[in-house]
Amino acid sequence: MINILIIIFTMTLFYIAAAGRLSTYIRVLFLQGLLLFGIAYLELKDVHIGHLIMILAETLIFKAILVPLFYDNLIKKNNFQDERDPTNPNFFALFKVGFIIISTFILAYSLHDEHLKITYFASSVSAILTGMLMIVRRKKLITHIMGFLVIENGIFLLSLAIGSEMPLIVNMGILLDLMTSVFLFGFFLYKIGEVSHTQDVESLSVLKD
Repeated sequence: MINILIIIFTMTLFYIAAAGRLSTYIRVLFLQGLLLFGIAYLELKDVHIGHLIMILAETLIFKAILVPLFYDNLIKKNNFQDERDPTNPNFFALFKVGFIIISTFILAYSLHDEHLKITYFASSVSAILTGMLMIVRRKKLITHIMGFLVIENGIFLLSLAIGSEMPLIVNMGILLDLMTSVFLFGFFLYKIGEVSHTQDVESLSVLKD
C-alpha cells in the first residue's frame, strides 16, 4: 500500500511540472499532502503515539490544508495570473520529469545499499529535482514558491525513510523550516505585488530603494 501511495505521489510530479494554471498547483499540493499523510501513517504507525500525532497533524493540517488554503487566498487576493509560456512547451517539462524519475530509480538500484528504501529515495529525490526544475523553468514568483514547496515535500518523504529511528527530530526540523518559509514567502509576495504589480521575476531587476 505504501508503494502505491509513493507511486501516485511520483505521478503528481508530471502534473505539476507541466501545469500552467495556479489552481492546479494548489490542488496538487493538497493531494501531495494527503498522500504524505497516508505514507506517514503506514510507515510510522509503530512509533510513539505522541510523535505519530505530531507528524500526522503536520501532513494533514499543515501540508494538505493550511498551506494550500493560504496560497489559494493569496493568489485570489492579489489576482495572480496563470503562467503560460508558448516558448516553453509542456512536452519538454514532461520529458525532463520522466528523465529525472528514471535516472533516480537507476541511481537507487545502483547503490546496492540494503538499508536504502529505493521507492522512498527515488520518489523523494525526483520531487526535489522537479521542484528545482519548476524554479528554473518558470518566471513567476508564485510558481517559484510552489516549486520550493514541492522540494519541501520531497525532503519530508525522504525523511520518512529514517523516521522510525528519530521521528521527533526530523519532524520538528522540517516543520520549523516549512512554517518559516511559507509565511516569509507569502509576506514577500504580498509586498512585491504592492510595489511592482507583477509576478515576473525579471521585474525584480528594476526595483530600487
